[in-house]
Formats: sequence, C-alpha cells, structure tokens
Amino acid sequence: MPITIVSSREFNQDVSRIKKAASLGPVFITDRGNPAHVLLSIAEYKKLTAARSKISELLAMPGAEEIEFDPPKLGDLQQAADFT
Repeated sequence: MPITIVSSREFNQDVSRIKKAASLGPVFITDRGNPAHVLLSIAEYKKLTAARSKISELLAMPGAEEIEFDPPKLGDLQQAADFT
C-alpha cells in the first residue's frame, strides 16, 4: 500500500489525481511541511472504524467468565523515584 504525501497547494490544484492516489493508499496532506490531514478511501476508513470494540462489549461476550485474568496488585507495581 503506497503512502502519498502532497502539499495543500498540490491537493487544491489536482484533486482528481489525489483521489486516485487515495484509492491505492493513504494520502497525507501537508500544511507548511507538517502533516495536517489524511485522505483515505471509504473502504480503508470503514476498516479502521469497524475494528474497534468497546470494553463493555468485550466484557459482555459469552464465555468471558472462563478467561483467566490475574492482574498484578498495585503495590507490586510501585517503585521509588530515582532523582539522581
């Protein structure tokens, strides 16, 4: 998947070319040399947004009670700060 980088000026001058590039991969649009926007195809956008699950949905999944989960106690994670 190629990544294309264009300036805001290039984007304004040749939108159709940039749209074609977005069908192949993400297009980063820069403003004064810094990335400001990303143009994606709708298919790529849907892939990014569909993969997210809410923690409440994950905890409510059938069979979740059978998953072993033993988080460390908070006291085990604490360390004295080293200011040297």
